[in-house]
This record gives sequence, C-alpha cells and structure tokens, in this order.
Amino acid sequence: MSKKCDISGTGIMSGNNVSHANNKNRRRFLPNLQVVSLLSDTLGKIFKLKVCTKTLRTIEHNGGLDAYLESTSNTKLSEEAKKIKKSIAKKKAASK
Repeated sequence: MSKKCDISGTGIMSGNNVSHANNKNRRRFLPNLQVVSLLSDTLGKIFKLKVCTKTLRTIEHNGGLDAYLESTSNTKLSEEAKKIKKSIAKKKAASK
C-alpha cells in the first residue's frame, strides 16, 4: 500500500530531527492521507480516492473535483488524476 496521494502525487519526504544540541537523526515525513469519495458533477460518478488533506482543502476551495482538475496543470497531477481529467474534458466536449 503506497503512501501517495492519488491526485497530487504527494509522497513520503525525508529530513532530520534536530535536537537542541544540534544532533541530527534521519526521519520521514508522511503525508496525511484520507480515503474520501469525491463526486464528479460532469461524469455523475463517485471516485473513491486516497487524498492528502492539503489537496482535499484545495479541491474544496476550487469548488469540487471537476473545477480543481480543470484549473490544475497536468504536470502537478498523478496519472490517475490525468485519466479522470481527460474523461471529464471528453464528456464536456461531447455535450457541447
């Protein structure tokens, strides 16, 4: 089970614990992942994804999954998010 966000691709980072005496010990920074069900208004479909809380807040700020994926460039999205974005764009083009 990978510790990666299904939308933004945010994963484990590494760094140091630094004590008052300036001793450095390696540590891992794990993303705060939550399993959520996100609704795509265009597709009328629910996607069950593992999303970090930072990405979840951004999705809510942008007004939902569809608006977030449209406003975000493909370089910042994971492969699964790109597939969802492509299917949303296809559905919107077909409805016009």
